[in-house]
Amino acid sequence: MSIKPFWKPSTKTIKHSNIYKMMQANGFENYQDFWKWSVRNKEEFWEATVKNLGIKLEKEYTSFLDISKGVENPKWLKNAKLNIIDSCFQNEDEATVLIFQKEGKEIQKVSQIELLKLVNQIANGLVELGLQQGDKIAIDMPMTLEAVAIYLAGIKAGMPIVTIADSFTPNEIAVRLKITEPKVIFTQDVLQRAGKELPLFEKVCELNDTKAVVLKVSNTNVSLRENDILWTEFLSSKKEFSTVIQNPDDIITILFSSGTTGEPKAIPWTHTTPIKGASDGYYHQDIHKNDVVCWPTNLGWMMGPWLVFAALINKASIALYYGAPMGVEFGKFVQDAQVTMLGVIPSFVKHWKTSNCMENLEWNSIKCFSSTGEVSNPSEMEYLMQLANNKPVIEYCGGTEIGGGYVTSTMVQPNIASTFSTQALGGEFVLLDENNNKSNKGELFIIPPVMGLSNTLLNRNHFDVYYKGTPTYKGQLLRRHGDELQQLENGYYKAQGRVDDAINLGGIKVSSIQIEAVLNQLEFIKESAAIAVSPKNGGPSLLVVYYVEIKSNLSNEERLNEAKSCIRKQLNPLFKVTDLVKIDSLPRTASNKVMRRKLRDLYENS
Repeated sequence: MSIKPFWKPSTKTIKHSNIYKMMQANGFENYQDFWKWSVRNKEEFWEATVKNLGIKLEKEYTSFLDISKGVENPKWLKNAKLNIIDSCFQNEDEATVLIFQKEGKEIQKVSQIELLKLVNQIANGLVELGLQQGDKIAIDMPMTLEAVAIYLAGIKAGMPIVTIADSFTPNEIAVRLKITEPKVIFTQDVLQRAGKELPLFEKVCELNDTKAVVLKVSNTNVSLRENDILWTEFLSSKKEFSTVIQNPDDIITILFSSGTTGEPKAIPWTHTTPIKGASDGYYHQDIHKNDVVCWPTNLGWMMGPWLVFAALINKASIALYYGAPMGVEFGKFVQDAQVTMLGVIPSFVKHWKTSNCMENLEWNSIKCFSSTGEVSNPSEMEYLMQLANNKPVIEYCGGTEIGGGYVTSTMVQPNIASTFSTQALGGEFVLLDENNNKSNKGELFIIPPVMGLSNTLLNRNHFDVYYKGTPTYKGQLLRRHGDELQQLENGYYKAQGRVDDAINLGGIKVSSIQIEAVLNQLEFIKESAAIAVSPKNGGPSLLVVYYVEIKSNLSNEERLNEAKSCIRKQLNPLFKVTDLVKIDSLPRTASNKVMRRKLRDLYENS
């Protein structure tokens, strides 16, 4: 397969783009001038974006942005009334808004009116169950039609959704339920993957007693607890439901992201957060009406809710494949569903390239790819571009507490594999070195306010986490994020991983401390330090663990296998320990903090 080094947009592609339309409307010919305007005139940019997206307001705002309490406490759409779900149903009734395929089955299409009726049945079911506005609902399910409908229904009924990834262990599920205390959790009896049935309801039950609504997908009997009910009993017959209208700052979703301490941060999204995700989809992934957007993910990760809002608010279809995205079956789904924007994490692409499984498919409907979650490898991204006859990859990096991306690419600039061509529209950041001077390589700090940025945390002091002790830049307060970037000579950016103790594994962020707490229980480990190491040619991070030994008779291979098993069972089956390295003592600072960066350098230079 011949590989071109980069992609250049044609005049036709540029003129068809949403960015070009916005540039024309505001008198810009040059993209960089337009980006500068979007951050120097944030209020004007975001107000125009809300109109571009057709965000439905029940009551108009008195001011679009109020920063009287500081840029760290902005009020967007002040005094407005809305429910963001109303903005998700503005296509024609018969338009296809969701396409899905179960393993080994035919593709099915769902129209807007069909989805809306299902959403209303679920919302009525919640009320009939005795739940009230403000009560929390948890979802621990794969990304299915029902999961999407439950997600939309809860928000429509004014009930915040707690999202939990279906890959989590019972312990990780219990931690999230303890933090949020939902009244009910929606789940399935099993996960069906590659012909296997993996327990899910059983995991949900193991360490908590939250009432469960169970969707049965297997042919075996489900043994419910006294308080649990089946999906078929829960679903209301009523197909009309009046949307609960709320304030812009009311919570719609609680997602989790690992910080640098053991317990995950519980990050609330409000009715304004999806506007950020939908705007990124509109401008950067260039989603148009009736496009088909596919991004294998889960509601437990921010890209799940992002996919829902970025597709539906832009009047596009969500494409869901119920099996794993690793084989040709997924590739055929992308082909047959005529996906126009395919999202990936680099680990998928690595597997596709190694196995050649996607090479004999017709992916010409794809207009662009988008990659997030991990640092990507240029040769793998160039390979990906060629799977759809040289289509660009919109590199996309952000965070749960951002509601979207801070650095990304566009359809109006040349596309170079594994690089970001621009800071996201409507947002700005600065790179600072260790002495807090502006640099071409350094820690990234966001310049607030930006629509989508979190204002609260359920289980932490928000100001302390994101603003306390941060440097200022040109007199402006900066917001901490934890990523390190390098700006290249051509102005593009390259990801350099994390500067804090968080690690990205397979697109999932986890704290080093969480990994170490699990491994330190092993009989042969006195103490450990988990680090993320970049492969020599770039690409997804590898998990390497340094440990101080307690003498045992286990061989090195047995120790590595025990470490792998321990992480898989207690944290996440998707996390894999690549290497286990014995060390006499862990390097520490004068204040006794483990110097993980020093260990990273030691490993990469060994």
